[in-house]
Amino acid sequence: MKEVVITKASGEKALFSAAKLKNSLKRAGADDAAVKEIVQKITGQLFEGITTREIYHLAFDLLKHKTTVTAAKYKLKHAIMELGPNGFVFEKYVAELLRQKGFDARVGQIVQGRCVSHEIDIIATKDQWQYVIECKFHNNPGFVCDVKIPLYIHSRFRDVTEGWDKEPDQKGRSYQGWVVTNTRFTTDAVQYGTCAGLHLLGWDYPARESLREQIDETGLYPLTCLTTLTTAEKQELMADGLFLARDVSRHQGQLSQIGISQERIKNIVVESEELCTRGLT
Repeated sequence: MKEVVITKASGEKALFSAAKLKNSLKRAGADDAAVKEIVQKITGQLFEGITTREIYHLAFDLLKHKTTVTAAKYKLKHAIMELGPNGFVFEKYVAELLRQKGFDARVGQIVQGRCVSHEIDIIATKDQWQYVIECKFHNNPGFVCDVKIPLYIHSRFRDVTEGWDKEPDQKGRSYQGWVVTNTRFTTDAVQYGTCAGLHLLGWDYPARESLREQIDETGLYPLTCLTTLTTAEKQELMADGLFLARDVSRHQGQLSQIGISQERIKNIVVESEELCTRGLT
């Protein structure tokens, strides 16, 4: 196949990789025959400068015609970005992911540090450990978290924990600062975080325990993954506090209240249950 230069979300240029496309399709659960067919169709439509977003949409549309559940899983990264435009729902989502993994997690906590008070996105506890977690949400796939973000968060973490050290009920606690993002970290950000003892959790970092992999492991997919809901319906449901695909079947009344028919509700529930079950297999 002739080499084709594509344009990444960041604006960088790179050679199209059929292997990367195959891996992303397989990760979503597409079988070998579907992967082969989709890759062949997409490679036949490539042109110089085509964007990764255009390639994604081509693959998503082809998957959707085969199985909505696989398409729903394939769009996970974009679905996380649809939790915006602000980061509040993403913070709630990350807290729920932590609870799924055995943490006690509280969102939007005001904490008095040694010098000033801070609003912390999430404070989580597990055993003797207490975690100060800051979430950096972005709905631009080209954005990356550079070294300035962990530098700033580390200074806040130190002020908070120095304040906690003066409180009797914090005796015996160990602390760690976290930075969680739905995008990527630069090399300098990772280097600083590692050196400073911060835990960094990004879309593809750390290896084997990234945000994407933890979502797949727990089956805790956002409602925005569902292909059977419109964008407007997703926004209405999230405004009402419903943001997890797994909760759709338990809150069918909310779907009815925003004007979704019973026939569509059945399809939405089936997709959500299949998606969340498949994530655990």
